[in-house]
Amino acid sequence: MPGTPNQPPRSEQSPKAQAKANERQTPQTLPKADQRTEDPRRTLGRLGEELAVTHLRRMGFALLERNARTRHGEIDVIAFDGRTLVFVEVKTRRSLGSPRKSCGPEEHPLAALRPRQRARLRRLAAAWLYDETHVRPTAHTIRFDAIGVTVDARNALVRLDHVEGAW
Repeated sequence: MPGTPNQPPRSEQSPKAQAKANERQTPQTLPKADQRTEDPRRTLGRLGEELAVTHLRRMGFALLERNARTRHGEIDVIAFDGRTLVFVEVKTRRSLGSPRKSCGPEEHPLAALRPRQRARLRRLAAAWLYDETHVRPTAHTIRFDAIGVTVDARNALVRLDHVEGAW
């Protein structure tokens, strides 16, 4: 019989309502952000972008935005030197051979740049310029650069190629 000491009282809730109540009582066991393992490609890309930004700063550019999101995608780096606004595509590769040996054409980071990506970067830049939620500098020149970064197994810089006005 319901209500007796040996049996729990019956609930007046529907099965759906009971399931929702149980969900609220059961804590979610999601891994914390620092416990998740990051994708090695993303880590390598982030390292390449950091090396590219350091290179641009040495050249006198100020970083405006990194990984700028638009509704069409993401721009790796946007920099400005007071005169030129530069949209940069960064490609990073890990060197498989010895550091003295130059990488073959298939291993070179900039070999991955195709006409389709170039058109995409132009579309992204136009969307970024059109967006009014951020400060747009007054630039005399807008340029599209490509930076190819090669690092070794210990993440040390092997080679950095900067093509100004790549397209």
